[in-house]
Amino acid sequence: MNKAVLLDRDGVINRERDDYTYRIEDFEILPDVVEALKTLMKKGYLLIIISNQGGIAKGVFTIADVEKMHAHMLNHFTKNGIKIEEIYYCPHHPEFGNCICRKPDSLNVEKALARFHLDPEKSYFIGDKERDVLAGKKVGVEGILIESNTSLLEAIEVIIK
Repeated sequence: MNKAVLLDRDGVINRERDDYTYRIEDFEILPDVVEALKTLMKKGYLLIIISNQGGIAKGVFTIADVEKMHAHMLNHFTKNGIKIEEIYYCPHHPEFGNCICRKPDSLNVEKALARFHLDPEKSYFIGDKERDVLAGKKVGVEGILIESNTSLLEAIEVIIK
């Protein structure tokens, strides 16, 4: 079985703006992210992003907007020698109905576990909200809660010890 680090997007990978981030001009990868992800890859971890994108359900932006920004982000990572296995995101919002893919529910984590044959006991979920940690915990993945917009290098010390 494989091991992975699951990562929330806004506040962990890119700067949390306290508003929806869906335009490339608003997307800023945080310092140390590239170095941290390279370190995790060298230690044999697959990298998977799991994000709530409720602005789609609210009509603030579209799936195409999210896909365009994700392509931009993946291009940046590829240029820096980083492979993101997959990006799972929930387009729903609780104001417009219920779903089980929105964190703190665990459907997207379960999809990653199944698709990539991940051992939950050797995997981690790094997030800046309690809902991120809970989504992992529901399926046996250890959560690491960090403060938004902080260095990912500090968070991975727990993993690479």
